[in-house]
Amino acid sequence: MKYRKFGKSDMNVSSICLGTWVFGGDFWGGADDKESIAVVREAVRKGVNFIDTAPAYGCGHSEEVIGEALKGIKEKVFIATKCGLEIKGKLVRSDLSPGFVRSDVEGSLKRLGRDTIDLIQCHWPDPKTPLKDTLGELEKLVLEGKVRYIGVSNFGKGLLSEALGVLPVVSDQMQYSLFNRDIEKDILNFSVDKGIAIMAYGPLGGGVLTGKYDKRPSFPKTDARSIFYTYYKEPFWSKSRELVGCLDRIAAARNVTSAEVAINWVLSHEAVTSCIVGCRNLKQLEVNAASTEWKLTQEELEEIESEYRRIFG
Repeated sequence: MKYRKFGKSDMNVSSICLGTWVFGGDFWGGADDKESIAVVREAVRKGVNFIDTAPAYGCGHSEEVIGEALKGIKEKVFIATKCGLEIKGKLVRSDLSPGFVRSDVEGSLKRLGRDTIDLIQCHWPDPKTPLKDTLGELEKLVLEGKVRYIGVSNFGKGLLSEALGVLPVVSDQMQYSLFNRDIEKDILNFSVDKGIAIMAYGPLGGGVLTGKYDKRPSFPKTDARSIFYTYYKEPFWSKSRELVGCLDRIAAARNVTSAEVAINWVLSHEAVTSCIVGCRNLKQLEVNAASTEWKLTQEELEEIESEYRRIFG
């Protein structure tokens, strides 16, 4: 496992961060708690020392699973969680008001069984709440010893710059994959200049970039692959098959998986400190962890880029 300095913090985190949205059991076709706990413990054994979660994942269930899984583990594991996203049934709304933020953090501490959260992140922007109010409350939580570092999630360059004008936030969690390269326009270079750690989520394009689907699958309307990731829909699906074919060829030549190629591609950018990859079982974990054991060559990166531009323009 490779490790990287996390922005301007004192944390050295694994380049693979264990994503745990699936552990919540609500948006990815369900999850088995025993299997989730086994995944966490095996990930730590493989050198993964960074776990990302949120109160919104299964209404806190993901955090409870992580808290249970880490009982008795002596290795230092950095926990990143989030705040400011309220889910009530089908209602999802951002709430970064000071009161809600504090409630989220204190709830996370209890569920995780920890005295301190290593990294707290504003889950999504909240246009109703002044950012200075949100960050001011988080700063209080740092002074109280309940939080070590403050980060943001899904903040574009403008909001990230605004946040930096209030407090020295250390990270921004953004979606980044061969299917979603929006942050290349300004966030990546800006983050390098400012010393901000980028946590890249969605590197496998909701599963499409694993290459495991020969035919377009169908998921329930409540599944994240139908709601959050749109890559299974036409006309994107047909185009995606060509790019996946390129990854398949490189993977076959290297005797690795297409998923490893996709993750390796994300990690190839200097701004990306850690790549958040979710998994529901030990087999998927094995693939994710193996993606750090080698590096794409410049020629392979250029081949992928050439295919991407040919397909997507």
